[in-house]
Amino acid sequence: MKNKLRMGMVGGGIGAFIGGVHRIAAAMDGEIELVCGAFSGNPEKSRASGAELGLAPDRCYEHFEEMIRREKRLHPDKRMQFVSIVTPNHLHFAPAKLALQNGFPVICDKPLSFNMKEALALEKLVAQSGLIFALTHNYTGYPMVKQARQMIRHGELGPIRKVVVEYPQGWLSTPLEQSGQKQADWRTDPARSGIAGAMGDIGTHAENLAEYITGLQITELCADISTFVPGRRLDDDGNVLLRFENGAKGILHASQIAAGEENNLNIRVYGEKGGLEWRQMEPNTLLVKWLDRPTQVYRTGVGPLYPEAQAHARIPAGHPEGYLEAFANIYRNFARALRAQAAGEMPDPMLDFPSVRDGVRGMRFIEKVIESGKSKQKWVKF
Repeated sequence: MKNKLRMGMVGGGIGAFIGGVHRIAAAMDGEIELVCGAFSGNPEKSRASGAELGLAPDRCYEHFEEMIRREKRLHPDKRMQFVSIVTPNHLHFAPAKLALQNGFPVICDKPLSFNMKEALALEKLVAQSGLIFALTHNYTGYPMVKQARQMIRHGELGPIRKVVVEYPQGWLSTPLEQSGQKQADWRTDPARSGIAGAMGDIGTHAENLAEYITGLQITELCADISTFVPGRRLDDDGNVLLRFENGAKGILHASQIAAGEENNLNIRVYGEKGGLEWRQMEPNTLLVKWLDRPTQVYRTGVGPLYPEAQAHARIPAGHPEGYLEAFANIYRNFARALRAQAAGEMPDPMLDFPSVRDGVRGMRFIEKVIESGKSKQKWVKF
């Protein structure tokens, strides 16, 4: 039986939302185990978090710098083999940089960093080190997203003409950050979130999904950015016109003040021959609409599907697979890429995951959306 890959975690302590998601996803396929962590900027909370997770006291660190340096000194058979970073945006860069400098691959929550300068520095460091870096744009892990991508790659829809991607949420329709709610507090704080609010938090997911499914890059955009809740310091709503490299046009809408919406990420892509539609809240279904024949309904686990889609389904058709499983696909694929690299082999290209390059694209998107939103000229090069 192969040994599990040993993971260290930065952030994700008691009370954190995304840390638990990462730990569940990492453990789902039995290929990864959590062995150490620096779970909070508060040393006492970090130790308490590690104890709650059943870690040995000497592997619960007070700071990520201590974790990385002490783990590096351990015997190769004991030390962590990669670092998972699950902190707010402004705390991504420093641990990622130090991990890479000390020979540890990284899997990091999105967006890649606090600003563009940090993103480019990480991209350069990944290239210099040769280490594997993954970004958890987890929506790319859904089987039906893989199916949509492959159908477009194989030309089934014909040349792509139109992309409509939306990510409406309603949880910030009121000034929730003023209540002390942790997630709202840091996501609306420019000192921790960066220059964007909704567009950085969920707009980047929409941008990444559009480029991933279509295989096309955005070349220009025109943004209308708004802050509706009085006193809020960052955007909570945005509408963006897109131009893609092949001449296709697009619309991207992201909002956290769409009252009544939960997590309604969805995308529609239209080609010359037909279009497709996928919704995150009904993730096991992909609709494909044709110009000259009835609509087809594709379902996770029900053939015929492209191998890339089938490889990311775990259980028989009709048993729902969702957010956690898609997240787990990123971790599993990352783990298998690490194993392949260690064995001197090429990773299976079918088992893909977002990279540092996708992270740089996301940071550029944030930068250009805010630039366009503040500009009277509007259209900016991406």
